[in-house]
Amino acid sequence: MNTVPSQHARVLSGMRPTGRLHLGHYHGVLKNWVELQHEYDCYFFVADWHALTTHYDDPSIIQESVWDMVIDWLAAGVNHGEAKLFIQSMVPEHAELHLLLSMITPLGWLERVPSYKDQQEKLKERDLATYGFLGYPLLQAADILIYKAGMVPVGEDQVAHVELTREVARRFNHIYGREPGFEQAAEQAVKKMGKKNAKLFNRYRKAYQEQGDQEALEAARALLEGQQNIGVADRERLFGYLEGGGRLILAEPQPLLTHASKMPGLDGQKMSKSYGNTIALRDEPEVIENALRTMPTDTSRVRRNDPGDPKKCPVWQFHLVYSDDSTKEWVQEGCRSAGIGCVECKQPVINAVLQELKPIQERAREFEEQPELVRSIIAEGCEEARDQAQETMEEVRQAMGLIYR
Repeated sequence: MNTVPSQHARVLSGMRPTGRLHLGHYHGVLKNWVELQHEYDCYFFVADWHALTTHYDDPSIIQESVWDMVIDWLAAGVNHGEAKLFIQSMVPEHAELHLLLSMITPLGWLERVPSYKDQQEKLKERDLATYGFLGYPLLQAADILIYKAGMVPVGEDQVAHVELTREVARRFNHIYGREPGFEQAAEQAVKKMGKKNAKLFNRYRKAYQEQGDQEALEAARALLEGQQNIGVADRERLFGYLEGGGRLILAEPQPLLTHASKMPGLDGQKMSKSYGNTIALRDEPEVIENALRTMPTDTSRVRRNDPGDPKKCPVWQFHLVYSDDSTKEWVQEGCRSAGIGCVECKQPVINAVLQELKPIQERAREFEEQPELVRSIIAEGCEEARDQAQETMEEVRQAMGLIYR
């Protein structure tokens, strides 16, 4: 398995602008982004081209959602000083890499992506028999590979997409990484490491290639990471040379598994716009309070003095997210004994949700009042992202013989 050099240890994640963000997005994605930005070099992008794969017939929702979504990101604590925030379509190199990767990607690889048939089944009301929908996992691969992202935060259902990206990168490197004079260039790069390190590298390489010694492979990778005497191109060349391949032009990413969001919807199902059971991050407090106060409860509690079962009640799922142990014990005892009513049971949840959203909504109002600031944040992020994307595309074009001078 190819390693990801430290200079490429970036995190890449995107979100489709197809409507207002809700508590499911906050607990499932944004809180994770806020943590990741302090640890990694993060690239977070508005996936407007991806939104077109399912909403091509009504792009107005995309236009309306882009800036609202960015405001929600910022209000939730995503910091443009620590992460690059940008819009996918404003970095056209994504599309160029997608096109070039489509030349080498077998059709069967796309057809076997699990979500391809799953989404067609779930979204029967939409015409998804399009090239764009079939190819969106490859566009995702281009999104990742163009930044040489080392890690991609995904849930278990998205691991197949990262694996496709790895296969595409591997195939690309196999076809185009064998530059003319590759071995001679690699041997010259080894010499630049100095006699002691060169000898060590060659010993590790031999142990791995002749004996399959995984510890030697890891030791050689660590040795390369710490080298100051070689440039990025030589380091990538040596990673490939180490494993018996060519130069690693595109780095293979790893999935960074995230916990599935436990945020329930108002009806007990997963919170989703398609179910109409959401609480938007910027809903007015009275709207949120009314939605929670009127949400369904255990159907066996017809009257106030009827005992209930918290496990059968959607409100209990909110308590699992928001309440401390003592409150949960109070709910369990009170519900089963009919000691508390459903209105009483809901009040701690209402208070907790309003308390959680209050600072987010206050920050959102500040950004709403400064639209030019929001646009300048995105413009800056797009510029930084495009600089990196152009560097990668220069390498890709050169490897594919598309540099004409």
